[in-house]
Amino acid sequence: MFDTWDFHLILSGIQMRYEGLGSMKILQVIHGYPMRYNAGSEVYTQGLAQALAGRHEVHVFTRQENAFLPEYSMTEETDPSDPRISLHVINMARAGDGYSHSAVDEAFSALLDKLQPDVVHIGHLNHLSTSLVFPARERNIPIVFTLHDYWLMCPRGQFIQMHPQDLSDNWHLCEGQDDRRCAVHCYRRYFGGVSEELDKDIAHWTGWVGRRMAHIREVCDAVDHFIAPAMYLLERFRDEFGLPKDKLTYLDYGFHLDRLESRRRDPEEPFTFGYIGTHIPAKGVDHLIEAFGTLSGEPRLRIWGRERGVETAGLKALAQSLPGDAGSRVEWLGEYRNPEIVPEVFNRCDAIVVPSIWAENSPLVIHEALQARVPVITADYGGMAEYVHHERNGLLFRHRDPLSLGEQMQILADDPALARRLGERGYIQSDHRNVPNVREHSLAVEEIYARVTRR
Repeated sequence: MFDTWDFHLILSGIQMRYEGLGSMKILQVIHGYPMRYNAGSEVYTQGLAQALAGRHEVHVFTRQENAFLPEYSMTEETDPSDPRISLHVINMARAGDGYSHSAVDEAFSALLDKLQPDVVHIGHLNHLSTSLVFPARERNIPIVFTLHDYWLMCPRGQFIQMHPQDLSDNWHLCEGQDDRRCAVHCYRRYFGGVSEELDKDIAHWTGWVGRRMAHIREVCDAVDHFIAPAMYLLERFRDEFGLPKDKLTYLDYGFHLDRLESRRRDPEEPFTFGYIGTHIPAKGVDHLIEAFGTLSGEPRLRIWGRERGVETAGLKALAQSLPGDAGSRVEWLGEYRNPEIVPEVFNRCDAIVVPSIWAENSPLVIHEALQARVPVITADYGGMAEYVHHERNGLLFRHRDPLSLGEQMQILADDPALARRLGERGYIQSDHRNVPNVREHSLAVEEIYARVTRR
């Protein structure tokens, strides 16, 4: 049985046992895959698949949203950057907020029978089907699940209310999962809007959430083991959701360190803050822009990320409304290729800001910045504060407080030498200050595969 164990302490033992593991056939499951989808869990899954592909046969079951293709139709592809990895892509253009789809389960069952994998490793089931775990269980295929957020214990995934009681408290942090609370504060967007039918709407969606959560409990029972990339996340799933301690392992993400070398910053450029991520409210981009508007001097803010229509337009309008010429010092640079993150991003900024208003667990960008020796400013909350320690390898601000964020940004803008010193301290969880190497990380994951397979 598993217990919480530290990656660095067991690595040597894993390497000694590695020769006996043998080659495996691995089927990863993720709700999106780069470059169609380029957020953290998708990027991590691709990186792990590429690391595993050197020793194992790796397949990925994932999705696309193409309204011109039949719903649930399957296509076969390969990873465009690594032809060793086979992609099995199901079309989910109309699934919406559903969680269990029999057509997806049938397609997944057929794939299991075709591939006969040794292990199924799930990264996310949103936009796929939660019940696809059951065909794997029926075939006695071990199931490993990496927890990237709170979606199993929160139907919206982030414990943020879409419709708070106080409308001025935009995107209120939720106190915890409760069926009726979910219905009133998150699924209200599906209500009819007729006051006389409010109680019926609440009752309907409370029942829907209750059925979903009961189903999720069965899904979790079918999973052999869960991996949590932050102790904060592990403890919430253990203490609040009741996942058994012996089914949980803490294991931080692994990275291709060669992609994070040789950062070169142009000393002639003004001090520049960088943001990497999607343009959605949960990421706190609006708080970052507001904070930037309070800064004195002539710093610059560069924002990387795929544009999202009206949301991006609203953020750009907010930037243009900043006092003075601050809006003209905000640059919008679109997406970047993750293997090119150093030349495209880290060579062009002096500090990375992670302003998320939800409890991020183990953001990839924090790790990537620390490895490239770029200091990070982030919130004193969740897994963000687990990997950035105030005045050691970055700065922390009060969560969801733009004024506090602005104060910390001003400190680095006024003292670039401090920014460099903080950045040089890197990943303080290891003696060598480096984040876990993806090869070493993949060996630890393989050990979990081997254990659940033996069991």
